[in-house]
Amino acid sequence: MVENLVIVESPAKAKTIEKFLGKEFQVKSSFGHIRDLNKKEFGVDIKNDFKPDYIISDDKKAVVKELKSLAKEAKTVWLASDEDREGEAIAWHLAEVLELEGEKVKRIVFHEITKNAILEAINKPRLINKSLVDAQQARRVLDRLVGFEVSPVLWKKVKPQLSAGRVQSVAVRLIVEKEREIINFKTTSTYRVVGIFQITDDQGNLSEIKAELSKRFDNKAEAGAFLSKCLDATYTVENIVTKPAKRSPAPPFTTSTLQQEASRKLGYSVSQTMSVAQRLYEAGKITYMRTDSVNLSSLALNTSHSKIVELYGEKYSKTRQYKTSSKGAQEAHEAIRPTYIDKETISGTKQEQRLYDLIWKRTVASQMSDALLEKTTITIGISTAEEKYIASGEVIKFDGFLKVYTESTDEDDEKKNGQNILPPVTEGSKLKCNEIVAAQRFTVRPSRYTEASLVKKLEEQGIGRPSTYAPIITTIQNRGYVVKGDKPGETRKFVTLTLKNGNIGEKTNTETFGQEKSKLFPTDIGMVVTDFLMKSFNPIMDYNFTARVEEQFDDIADGGLVWNKMIGGFYKPFHKLVEESLQVSEKANGERILGPDPESGKQVSVKIGRYGPLVQLGETTDGENGDKPKFASLQPGQSIETITLDEAISLFKLPREIGDYEGKKVSVSVGRFGPYIRHDNKFISLGKNDDLFAVDLNRAVELIEAKREKDRNAIIKVFEEDADLKILNGRWGPYISFKKKNYKIPKGTKAEELDYNGCLKLIESSQKTSTKAKRKK
Repeated sequence: MVENLVIVESPAKAKTIEKFLGKEFQVKSSFGHIRDLNKKEFGVDIKNDFKPDYIISDDKKAVVKELKSLAKEAKTVWLASDEDREGEAIAWHLAEVLELEGEKVKRIVFHEITKNAILEAINKPRLINKSLVDAQQARRVLDRLVGFEVSPVLWKKVKPQLSAGRVQSVAVRLIVEKEREIINFKTTSTYRVVGIFQITDDQGNLSEIKAELSKRFDNKAEAGAFLSKCLDATYTVENIVTKPAKRSPAPPFTTSTLQQEASRKLGYSVSQTMSVAQRLYEAGKITYMRTDSVNLSSLALNTSHSKIVELYGEKYSKTRQYKTSSKGAQEAHEAIRPTYIDKETISGTKQEQRLYDLIWKRTVASQMSDALLEKTTITIGISTAEEKYIASGEVIKFDGFLKVYTESTDEDDEKKNGQNILPPVTEGSKLKCNEIVAAQRFTVRPSRYTEASLVKKLEEQGIGRPSTYAPIITTIQNRGYVVKGDKPGETRKFVTLTLKNGNIGEKTNTETFGQEKSKLFPTDIGMVVTDFLMKSFNPIMDYNFTARVEEQFDDIADGGLVWNKMIGGFYKPFHKLVEESLQVSEKANGERILGPDPESGKQVSVKIGRYGPLVQLGETTDGENGDKPKFASLQPGQSIETITLDEAISLFKLPREIGDYEGKKVSVSVGRFGPYIRHDNKFISLGKNDDLFAVDLNRAVELIEAKREKDRNAIIKVFEEDADLKILNGRWGPYISFKKKNYKIPKGTKAEELDYNGCLKLIESSQKTSTKAKRKK
């Protein structure tokens, strides 16, 4: 019998903690929550003060059985789940299900998995904080009420199998509004004038100064008129201003800032960042990763100081204690940092090493000296015009924290081209003009959200908390309301006027603009659902409402609000909205009338259909005359918000026959899964860069043969004894395919040497292993 049973929520965490405790402690994992709201029923008893109906899921029954048995034998049960609300709820559910009471159960928390932290927690146990549990319970119940009551409205009024959520629907709204801002953006152009000037010092050395005119011109005529003024002008340095400046380091990471920086610097998705951070935490390498605090412990401050002095010298060290400005900060009480700051590198996967390196640098940089700079501004006068040229430069006098780390931003990379160092000049110096270029520049349309910038926006709006950012972003993508993707750039022409050697020349160039990578785009169904929810459920789609709910959760966590009373205040007006929407709201499909078809005169429209966005030629009333409307699916990249009449009509030209191959017709069309070629009743997907309306027979044959070659290479072996049995080459190596099921081939076994009986033995062995696993589960 083990005297002490420690229960944590993950096997990895259990393994790390076990190293620090003696033989009298047994550490076990609950594998997350052991129970949740009943999914088959509503899960909440509305008439009984919103009492939750919790059930133990089938996949957790064996875990619960084992924990019950061990808890019964143990003298003390230590509940060591994470220190946030979610972790507190896990501890409470364990205590309830395992029937732990009185002195037998102790709650311990720690924000880092180190020996000192674990032993200190053991020496300072506490009771389960029911206020934290109630805050998590309130969130869970409220989200269940919204999801289970609004989703059926969407099924009836928009499209079957849709879902809504209190927080994710508001996140989708942000992305939809940004998309419409981009669609409605009107580009304008101005002419930016830059002069390249030359100065000679006392030793005869030549230096260049690049300066921008303080004014931009609205059109080419104005820009040309200014250049004409400059034909016989002289240029004089009228003013020089040099000012000292400094830059201070960013605070250590919170959950939000870690997600943003890992996205910008490492290219990690938000969920990927949290998954890797979770592994680092559970391995004892970083502190708890769900936090909105920027505070560092005194031990961390002292260790950082020692490490900085060791690596860079005393002048680089400056101890700082940051204050958390986040409203309602309620998770852990320290920033994300390495548990052992003296360790610059760690063992682990490449992903873990890169994220640890980012956390280490940010933590150390936060305790370093300011960077000292010198900023210089030179004003250049023009003898023939009132406008002035301005040249700005910056020199780093002392790099300070920049030696280790520079914070990234979501802005364009224009400012990352290094320092602009100006040559020494004096007021009154005469400058020679090498050339002046007036280039047509365009206003930049708003950028779509990346995962990082969406997290930043959610935090600014008070939507969600550190533990919810990753699930929100994952959920809206999984539900098909948002997609993460790239957008190829477009080309446009721009004019440059150049004054050089006493002549003004004009040139038209082309440039690529608007290219975007890993951005969040709303789908058509996401936009239609958002519009419907804004119209029918405006109060719960309001940003301020969502933020107020988060504040109420904070009040519950602080013990200042009773959770079911808060739910009660929300539910009555909300349920009224649901009933009104079911009775009054019209069906929503996002229909947009594009105009009449030039040939038939029939109406052309776009809308959401049963299988997604489509174009409709004709109206449903036409069917009464025996002439039913025609339908065509939109191509990938097309949207019901932006598709034109011509683009819509062209979709009815599909399928498009492009010739014969091997005596059989070849056609191209678009279906539910995108554009394809059809030949001999086989379907071959078009490439990403293939234009559905430009693909010719030669390209089609190329794709047909490429698909055949791929299929041939996929088959390693077939058997005369049974046509259903094949050995195929898959993405992760050879495998056996038999009666629409796949079976692994063990490592070290040569697939091409397997005979018929050998395959059957492997299939039988795999089936037995699978049966045993199911029984065990």
